[in-house]
Amino acid sequence: MTVAVNPSQTGEPVFYLADEHPHPEGYSTSLGFWIYLMSDCLIFAMLFAAFGVLGANYAAGPAPKDLFDLDLVAVNTSMLLLSSITYGFAMLTMQQNKVAQTQMWLLITGLFGAAFIGIELTEFAHMIHEGATPQRSAFLSAFFTLVGTHGLHVSCGLIWLVTLMVQVGRFGLIEANRRRLMCLSMFWHFLDVVWIGVFTFVYLLGVLR
Repeated sequence: MTVAVNPSQTGEPVFYLADEHPHPEGYSTSLGFWIYLMSDCLIFAMLFAAFGVLGANYAAGPAPKDLFDLDLVAVNTSMLLLSSITYGFAMLTMQQNKVAQTQMWLLITGLFGAAFIGIELTEFAHMIHEGATPQRSAFLSAFFTLVGTHGLHVSCGLIWLVTLMVQVGRFGLIEANRRRLMCLSMFWHFLDVVWIGVFTFVYLLGVLR
């Protein structure tokens, strides 16, 4: 119901809602997190666009087929995809209110994620050792920016995962922790979708050029 109070100096009434509809607990968290994910989508869209423009400018330097080891990238991709599956198992056990099993699946997810980051850092170190640094060409600048940004997101997700494991260990699967695990689930699967784009657009198409 809308109520008019304190008419202003211009004679026009000021309105406020006397019976604002209640929202379920966590409603604003979910809405805010979806807005955050959309903003992240825009960031990655710009990075993909930059790579699309700059990805063929090698400046007489190494090209993707000289640098990329698709076997290693395939293993790395499988690590991230498997982590997404194990996170799904964590969510299933959370729905069954099984704290220990949820923690176990979160731990396995974290190990797969850590393996992904470890392989990615190994790839970066090898490329830099070969002289393929971000300053070498526009292609390498765009590559390190896009893939590095994704890796930074996964690293933040790992920190978040460990934090939630501590929270679940201390307080159990209370409503707030369930909501936080749901948000991390969306974030983790979002990173998987972005990585599939990176694997296809950067690595596969890069080698085929």
